[in-house]
Amino acid sequence: MEEFQASKPIYMQIVDKISHQVVRGEIKLGDKLPSVREMAIQTGVNPNTIQRTYSELERMAIVETRRGQGTFVTEANDVIVNLKERLQKEIIKEFVTNMSELGFSKEDMMTGLRNYVEKEGQ
Repeated sequence: MEEFQASKPIYMQIVDKISHQVVRGEIKLGDKLPSVREMAIQTGVNPNTIQRTYSELERMAIVETRRGQGTFVTEANDVIVNLKERLQKEIIKEFVTNMSELGFSKEDMMTGLRNYVEKEGQ
């Protein structure tokens, strides 16, 4: 059973989780995803929510549904590269927005980020 945030639709939170797993390589290109029913049980949500999740992932070209076989992660590496770049931009945008709201200048942000990456980053 997973914990979900009230601020974002559950199906989109599951889309994000699966997208991140694909980008990190935890789910490989061409891998078969669990059936809608299996995923609903794993996540503790309604099967309709998972169906919506899979439909959204398909719309994003991250997965493809093969009639009678199931839902599979795309084998198109360029789709995953684009997804990774899009996720990076979203994270950077959120960081910059948050820092700007706190009154940090672009120079402050760059210095803080550089110091963090050099001293504390992984």
